[in-house]
Amino acid sequence: MAFNINEFQGAMKLGGARNSLFQVTISNPVSGIADAVFPFMCRTASLPSSTVAKIPVKYFGRDVNFAGNRTFDDWQVTILNDEDFLIRHAIEQWSNSINSMKTNLRDFESSSPVLYKADAQVTQFSKTGVPVRVYNMVGMFPILVSEIALDWSNADTIEEFTVTFAYDYWQVTGGVTGTITN
Repeated sequence: MAFNINEFQGAMKLGGARNSLFQVTISNPVSGIADAVFPFMCRTASLPSSTVAKIPVKYFGRDVNFAGNRTFDDWQVTILNDEDFLIRHAIEQWSNSINSMKTNLRDFESSSPVLYKADAQVTQFSKTGVPVRVYNMVGMFPILVSEIALDWSNADTIEEFTVTFAYDYWQVTGGVTGTITN
């Protein structure tokens, strides 16, 4: 098939999804004080991934692959830090409640994961502002709150930090995928 720009443009009917049109919401189960501003300060995120493992079995000296279990990689976001440290403080409280820095104990009335796990949503928007896909990360909790680099030579830079979350699974819970027309 010869190169044809018109066929390519015809296949890209809506002009392509933009990676800057997204919003992340999180419900912090320990301190919800930053939940309302989190969508504005979450600078980077990703649509989540998953992997189906393969189980190789030898048969006459050759590998035959069978499908294994699904796993979900940790999920990371980058957050802009305001001078009130509101989001960082709330996430540090969440992390500290799971395992105290001082006592190595959990701060909840029981050790039930239901008490420290939460959900997060990543919404991908169209160029017209319509939510086209919503991913819900289920059973999420912070496993790493990164450092904030300080540097005298970066006077015109806003601080940011990353948070890595573990979660049980994700599911698509909304959007109008496949139904938008030109």
